[in-house]
Amino acid sequence: MGTHDQIRSQERQRRDRQIEELVHDPYKARYKPKEPSVCPTCGVLYEHGVWHWKPRPDGAHEHICPACQRTKDDFPAGYVTLDGEFLAKHRDEIMHLVRNEEERAKAEHPMERILAIKQEGGQTVVTTTDLHLARRIGDALHHAYQGGLEIKYSPDEYLVRVHWSR
Repeated sequence: MGTHDQIRSQERQRRDRQIEELVHDPYKARYKPKEPSVCPTCGVLYEHGVWHWKPRPDGAHEHICPACQRTKDDFPAGYVTLDGEFLAKHRDEIMHLVRNEEERAKAEHPMERILAIKQEGGQTVVTTTDLHLARRIGDALHHAYQGGLEIKYSPDEYLVRVHWSR
């Protein structure tokens, strides 16, 4: 293979890698809301290009935030599946840790929230509005209680599946 062909091959590989890395969140706004805007559902404020937990200013517009839209559509970005004998024996303690992780994340990143916590068979499934919160919950459980942790990101969509068991 000549030098020219190698360069062309490297450029093609670079472009292909860039395309594969681009997985967009369908709930990320395609345009910026007018500023300031307040979500009529949760009260979070959009100001200076970022969502904040701040009081509603006078004259603020209304715009539903991405987390509330995901909740309304019941369309999670993260699934955290918890199971095992340890979970059954320590459910209250574990769920307290899960809620604490949500509160810490939500304080700094208002779009990171728990959508639902459901019992399915012998498992507990926590759904989240964001990939990062699902990962954070899995990491916190693993750090606090060890056990097995498996994290799978979907290559084709904005989705993560986290499985913790002990």
